[in-house]
Amino acid sequence: MSAHDCSGECPIARRVFLKDVSIFAAALVAAGLAPSGAGAATPLRALSRDRAEVKYPIPAADGVQFDDKNEVILVRYQGHVYAFALACPHQNTALKKDPDGSGFYCTKHDSRYHFDGVYVKDSGRATRNMDRLVIRRDGNAVVVNVDKWYESDSEPTQWAAAQITL
Repeated sequence: MSAHDCSGECPIARRVFLKDVSIFAAALVAAGLAPSGAGAATPLRALSRDRAEVKYPIPAADGVQFDDKNEVILVRYQGHVYAFALACPHQNTALKKDPDGSGFYCTKHDSRYHFDGVYVKDSGRATRNMDRLVIRRDGNAVVVNVDKWYESDSEPTQWAAAQITL
């Protein structure tokens, strides 16, 4: 079974599918088995978006912004800006802002996360932090690559670096 198997009948999330297909396509290219020239396929992109990068103004104060269309949670918290995948890493349920104001939670299995994406130990069924999207600063804006993210358990260095310090 794959690392993304949810041990049930849940559908594979688009972001997991795209990551797996991208890795497979890269392997084909590396092995010289992918088509080349004019007949080659164009690079993979998210199915419901026009672009892989989305630009947001840098939030003026600490707070949370949900972008459901692009499946992004943008957070300014304690001098940092983060971009998270909207889905819980456990079974891809959309995360919500915790009613008590302490972070985020998953409505399906009650997993909870701090505003920096760190999993609240022993809450719900999740076993790792929220997935952080690749983010960079561009003047007074942040640019988020909605097709590239890091998982804290398999890419801890990249996950920790996926933030902007203000």
